Parts: sequence; structure tokens; C-alpha cells
Amino acid sequence: MPIKIVETSLRDGHQSLMATRMTTKDILSIVPELDKAGFHALEVWGGATFDACLRFLNEDPWERLREIKKLAPNTKLQMLFRGQNILGYRHYPDDIVDKFVQKSIENGIDIIRIFDALNDIRNLKSAVDATKKYGGHCQIALSYTTSPVHTVDYYVKLAQEVEQMGADSLCIKDMAGILLPHDAYNLISQLKQNTKLPINLHSHATAGIMEATYLKAIEAGVDIIDTALSPLSGGTSQVATESFHYILKGTQYDPKLDIHKLNQAATKLTIIKDEYLKNGILNPKALTSNPSILEYQVPGGMLSNLMSQLKEQDQMKDFEKVLKEIPIVRKDLGYPPLVTPISQMVGTQALMNVMTDNPYKIVPKEIKEYLRGLYGQAPAKVNSLVLAKIIGNDKIITHRPADDLKPEFEALKEKYKDFAKSDEDLLSIALFEKVAIEFLEKKYKEKPKPKNEIYAFSVTIGGDAT
Repeated sequence: MPIKIVETSLRDGHQSLMATRMTTKDILSIVPELDKAGFHALEVWGGATFDACLRFLNEDPWERLREIKKLAPNTKLQMLFRGQNILGYRHYPDDIVDKFVQKSIENGIDIIRIFDALNDIRNLKSAVDATKKYGGHCQIALSYTTSPVHTVDYYVKLAQEVEQMGADSLCIKDMAGILLPHDAYNLISQLKQNTKLPINLHSHATAGIMEATYLKAIEAGVDIIDTALSPLSGGTSQVATESFHYILKGTQYDPKLDIHKLNQAATKLTIIKDEYLKNGILNPKALTSNPSILEYQVPGGMLSNLMSQLKEQDQMKDFEKVLKEIPIVRKDLGYPPLVTPISQMVGTQALMNVMTDNPYKIVPKEIKEYLRGLYGQAPAKVNSLVLAKIIGNDKIITHRPADDLKPEFEALKEKYKDFAKSDEDLLSIALFEKVAIEFLEKKYKEKPKPKNEIYAFSVTIGGDAT
């Protein structure tokens, strides 16, 4: 069977390598060629793209999606969706999740890849139900990691559960690039035996093992793989699309990509990449393989953002110390997979532990909320001493966190009725209230009337780790 390819350079490629800073103008310049290259899908939206557009690029993420859709009539568009977190860093009420899915599909998205940072299935239900309701393809992603509890049986059981939830396809989301080749063969084989879902493998080139892992997964029967156009491949991104065109060409797995269109797009993207290297947005260190990631398990997006933050604080000398602290914090917190928003939280805590030389002396509120169960259930038992030190006798919830959230959309609609021009504007405000308002003020050249603030959330290290 031919392997299907998802091209990631327009989302995860630049997110992993340069903290999602590629502009809409640069993205649109290569869409026509990619649209005609024969991909299963183009991953173009979601993850950190939404936040980065508003916060750093002064761009409307909804307009970006609509413009890409116009230029890609032949290829499905795909996005990454963080379950109850949507594209933000907290849990949102079910009505916001439903409306965001609806508008994503209306504006051009065909495939929604939905995951939860903790693989807590309860946190997927609203997004899955909405995707099915509005006619999108629902791909449920399981965040891959290794720990005493993250066994093959663990993933097979989860896969069977998401199949029953109504998933159209399954993704193994190896956001740190730590899935070893023979482990991939075993995992994919077991999944193929125990579910009927098409299986997509997403990984990263960070550790330098991705090509071998993909080939073993293909041998085991994987249906879809994620790759990135060569200028934005390698390092913390995915393996090069063109490389897999040649690796699989003429075999039973041949994806039948148009190499001429790929080369045309790569030529344009190389010029764009050189500009980002020149202005310092793309850190050359992110392009280097780092096999030690197999020990630290730090995803590409998390790594690039961690480097960015340390560089801003002139603390790059502590980079290795922070990397070594991350698995310690992760174990203390019950082995959560390092994916947004948990990855940012773990990275921030590790950074604070190193900077203060006193573990958990300073603890972000997000970590406290995680320990109280506000993000869902930890995969394994949390270190009891750390738990007691951070939250003491605070109540820990065991139900679905979103059950405690009241609907917000109608309240937002009333609050910003004289300011927001569309439901899309309201959803931008729902996710990133302060940042979105500042952006929309510039866009519309007016300010909203002052009213009570709706709960907003921020996290120390921005960007998605996937």
C-alpha cells in the first residue's frame, strides 16, 4: 500500500525550528506548489500558530487559514488541536470548544488532529464530538513517551478507547522524536492487530533516528507519516519530505509525490529560511541532531523555545543543566508526556529549579493547578513530598476539569458586542483575551469599552512542543 504523506513545514516545521515565526506572506508563497505535489494533507494551522500570529506577528490567524485554503484547492488542510485546551494553555468550556471546531472547519480545515497532554480521554470528548458534528475528519493523537507506565499495552488500550469514541484515524504523536525503530515496529504492529483505524506516525528528527523509525513503522503497516520540506527539516523538525520521496520511490510504499513541485517549493523556502537565519529567528543549534534527547525526552518546539528564553536571559551556559533537570521534574509530576501545555510547565519548573538552585522554591501557578487535577489525571503517582511542598492540603479534583467551567461564548459576545466583528474575533479573545484585544485594536483602530475581565491565562514559555 502507498504511504500517505502529511507535509508539516507550514506548521510544525517552522514551529519546531524557530518558535512559529514564519509569516503568512512567506507561507502563502509556497502553498501553490505544495498543493500540487500529491500530499495526503498539509498541516498548516493549530499548535502555536494561532498564538504566534496574534502575539508576535501582528497577523490574524483566521485570515491566514482562509488565504491558505484559497491557494490549496486540491489538498486537505490539517490542524493540531489540544483537546479541551484548544490552542491555548488552559481548559476552556465546552461551548468554546464546540464553536472553535465549527469555525475552524468553516474557515478551511478538513482534518483535526486532537490530543490531550496527559492522554486523559475525558479531555478529548468535546472536541471529538464537535469535529464529528461539523463534518471534519477526526484524528485522535496519543502523546508518545516512555516511563514505567507507558507500555505498548497502555497505548493499545487507549487506541481501542478512542476508536470507540468515534475517531476516523489514530496518530501516534512522538513529539520528542524518542520512538526507537524496533519499538515503533512493535507498537504499530500491535495497534494494527487491535484496531481498524488508519494509523499516522508523527515524529521529530531531534535524536537523529527518525528515518530508521519511520521505515520500521512502514514495515509494520503504518498508513501515514509526517515529513517537512527539506529547508525546514532535520534537527528539531521532521525528516525531509524529498528524502522519503526517494527512499520509497519505486517500492510498494511509493507516495507518488511530484518531486518537481517539491523542488520548486524548496527553492523558495530556502531563500525564506536564509532570511530567518540571518535575522537570528532561526537558531542554527535547532538544526543539529542531539541523541541525548533520548535521555531527556525534550520535544523540538519545547527545545527551541527553551533556547530562546535562555538566550534572552543570557543564560545559555545553563542549557545542559536545565535539560538534565527536566526528567527529574517529569518523574516528580507523575511522568506526564512533554507536550503543550505540560511541556512548557515542566520546562519552566526545571528552569526555575536550576536558576534558584533550590528545587520547587518557586512554583508557577500552572504547576499548582496541574497538581490539583485541573489539567486531568497524571499518568503515574506524583512524588508525595513534592506534592505536599507545593500544594499542602489543597483539594485535588478527580472529575473532568471542564465539568466545573461555565459557558463563556455568549458572555463574551455580550461583553464585546460593540468591538468584535465576527465569531472568529470572539474566539481569538476567548483564547488569548489581552493579546487578542491588543491585536484587534490595531486591526480595527478602536478600543473596546472597559468591562470586567474574563479569566485569562498565560504560561512562561510560549510555543507548542510537538
